[in-house]
Amino acid sequence: MPATVRPRRSVLYMPGSNARALEKAKTLPADALILDLEDAVAPDAKDTARAQVAAAVRAGGYGPREVIVRVNALATPWGHADLSAAATSGADAVLLPKVESADAVRQALAVLDVAGAPAGLALWCMMETPRAMLEAAAIAAASPRLGALVMGTSDLAKELHAAHTPLRLPFLTALGLCLLAARAHHLTILDGVFLDLQDEAGFEAACRQGAELGFDGKTLIHPKQIGPANQAFAPDEAELATARRIIEAHEAARIRGQGVVLLDGRLIEELHVLEAKRQVQLAAAIAALGAAAPESG
Repeated sequence: MPATVRPRRSVLYMPGSNARALEKAKTLPADALILDLEDAVAPDAKDTARAQVAAAVRAGGYGPREVIVRVNALATPWGHADLSAAATSGADAVLLPKVESADAVRQALAVLDVAGAPAGLALWCMMETPRAMLEAAAIAAASPRLGALVMGTSDLAKELHAAHTPLRLPFLTALGLCLLAARAHHLTILDGVFLDLQDEAGFEAACRQGAELGFDGKTLIHPKQIGPANQAFAPDEAELATARRIIEAHEAARIRGQGVVLLDGRLIEELHVLEAKRQVQLAAAIAALGAAAPESG
């Protein structure tokens, strides 16, 4: 288990070309913000958006929210300049789209290093093509500076010729491959976006499914989705109460020299204690995040 847990329940895409959106993001209760230079920005606005996002990140005001800049791919006319601008902007991470190999990760990191990126600047990878799914393990292992895998299920659906269905059965293989790769290398993994803003019940169901599968949070396309995502990817009071009882029961058993204990008829082992401690730690981190952002609502 990592030494610290950072909440990434709600990770909201914000168009880098929209100055009002960049300002509004400072007041939203999202755990993290992706300031987007790729899909959300038209080709003739790329240069303006790049300068605007870099200036906004340098100016700050986002409080405890994690700030990530999604750049254009290196193969595009804008990718190199995007990475160079993001390198010293003060962002917490750079999100690289269309990643299909470990080499792509290393090439992006080389550009960031030449541009003067600090050692702590993380690289996140969009996983959105069939080749990316087949290379997930290699991508996840490409560098210790890799921080997260982000599912791009919209592009993946297009590539697979697959339908968006309520249970997302067409994507389960891809989601599972990326989950396995992320967990094997201790990376955060974020679920893909939900496109129908009118289908609130469907969105809540997708969040529940993502949490049950093991995702850390969900990428979002609208502020109205923040609340349900925050709720779905956080332990509720009943779960926290159970987690604390597991920790206490196991500690009492340890003092008695026992490695396992029965709690409510259920066998409790070390693996259950580790998950219980993770939940308690996540809840504490969420509370601290809320306390540090009193303007959120």
